[in-house]
Amino acid sequence: MKVTLSVIKADVGSFVGHHTVHPLQFEVAKSCLQRAKDEGTIIDSYITNAGDDLELIMTHQKGVGDESVHKLAWDTFMEVTEKASKKLKLYAAGQDLLATAFSGNLKGMGPGVAEAEFEERISEPIVIFMADKTEPGAWNPPLYRMFADPYCTPGLVIDQSMHDGFTFRIMDVEQDKIVDLNAPDEIYDILALIGTPGRYVIHSILRRVDGALGATASTSRLSLMAGKYVGKDDPVCFVRAQHGFPAVGEILEPFSFPHLVAGWMRGSHNGPLMPVGIKDSRCTRFDGPPRVVALGFQLNDGQLVGPGDMFEDVAFDRSRAQASEIAEYMRRNGPFMPARLGPEEMEYTTLHDILDKLKDRFHPATETIQSTT
Repeated sequence: MKVTLSVIKADVGSFVGHHTVHPLQFEVAKSCLQRAKDEGTIIDSYITNAGDDLELIMTHQKGVGDESVHKLAWDTFMEVTEKASKKLKLYAAGQDLLATAFSGNLKGMGPGVAEAEFEERISEPIVIFMADKTEPGAWNPPLYRMFADPYCTPGLVIDQSMHDGFTFRIMDVEQDKIVDLNAPDEIYDILALIGTPGRYVIHSILRRVDGALGATASTSRLSLMAGKYVGKDDPVCFVRAQHGFPAVGEILEPFSFPHLVAGWMRGSHNGPLMPVGIKDSRCTRFDGPPRVVALGFQLNDGQLVGPGDMFEDVAFDRSRAQASEIAEYMRRNGPFMPARLGPEEMEYTTLHDILDKLKDRFHPATETIQSTT
């Protein structure tokens, strides 16, 4: 059967600063999705969190971008905002809801969406990644390593069904344009783009031999939509595993290295992406470090069997320790680059208010030098 998997997230208010999601927010969201399931809008659902982001995982047969499913997510986030976030005076209630009313699709409205329709296989294992305190470009290194790096994914070498490689669909988020590049033929071109994760982000990955979807990710940049800093994008992504795609272990392996991502405190710093279990998905130190959680599901006629909490494994303890060490080093740099983001990213934060205040106090350097000699 054809099934659509929709992973939709939003920060609609946080318990104790930018810490985590409150139990009442979960209760309200669960009641909303249960009504939708009873009414037949969706087949199944699961609700979780990554840090302070509420994550809605839904299956249905309505295709990508369906108005009823997107409205369900929007109405759920609005109801959680009104009945939980504002009621409890949680921090930044409704933060990611940039519009005042639903307009038919969530594109450009604030919530992050990773969504795809595909034919459910005899066995359909899927890993869903959800991150907090970072941006969509955070997926670039791990997705590249899953689908193009034999050092991470030996299946690219020893599995004949993967030998033809994969097509990387890359989005220029500033120009809202897409380019398709093939691996392994064009890996240098792929790296030339995705090495600038603030602008070029992996939207999806397709198997070249038949065009089957291997992975898809949210690509929305809140600062570009709002024209100012309103919180980091906190992206979501899911990857299909096995049978011509990377194995589950190959999908998880890239996260054993806590690579640096943009975000962290006030969305203005670089920090390590720490893989954690759901119970540790709460951001405290310097509002972080940035976190990523991974839930594994088996699809069974659209039903979500699971989840397995993939990063709860002790095998990732060393990665978490390394992330803590990297966080310590980055914090010792204080307000200086490269701990703080570069000027092209900082213009969307509150720093521009400081620069605007000081701009009239700047004058030609030659005048000052001459007056002091």
